Amino acid sequence: MDVKKKDLYWHEHSITVDERRRSYNYKSCVIWFTGLSAAGKSTLANSLATRLHMLGVKSYVLDGDNIRHGLNKDLGFSPEDRKENIRRIGEVAKLFVDAGLIAMTAFISPYKEDRNDVRNLLKEDDFIEVFVKCPLSECEKRDPKGFYKKARSGQIKEFTGISAPYEEPENPEMVLETDKANLEECVETILNYLIVNEYIKLF
Repeated sequence: MDVKKKDLYWHEHSITVDERRRSYNYKSCVIWFTGLSAAGKSTLANSLATRLHMLGVKSYVLDGDNIRHGLNKDLGFSPEDRKENIRRIGEVAKLFVDAGLIAMTAFISPYKEDRNDVRNLLKEDDFIEVFVKCPLSECEKRDPKGFYKKARSGQIKEFTGISAPYEEPENPEMVLETDKANLEECVETILNYLIVNEYIKLF
């Protein structure tokens, strides 16, 4: 056994997540947005964050590109690095749930196994998987960062949807087709889910 790990002990918090939830009057959770680049994950997450803020619900968006500027700046885009990228974010998101916040993660997270590993980190109902579904052709048409063009020309290797796989969720809590529904409609769908399933209250 690793000596460092052997000498580590879990220290219980003096305030539990249930106590925080009662104080805040909403249920913390992870809303995991997954989908192709340019499908609309970050846009959805930030629009939802704005609506939640207006309702007095504390939330935070963990964005894939932003995280790679700091916490995960040492990782590339190989399958192994992608796995570690998602593992780290899963652990961070779990901390946000313990802190009583709604954590929204906007990551391509292309592999089913990695997303399920994050789900298994959390208690039942604390993980809400949102498949931001958009055809590759539409994502390429949008291409706001020019990634698809670079991937097609070979400038970007192992790009999801072009030279690397994307495994669609099999049983996500929600599927939002952003080529068919507009931003407001998608945000309303998520809010309705949170209200119906008693994560948040409107009074």
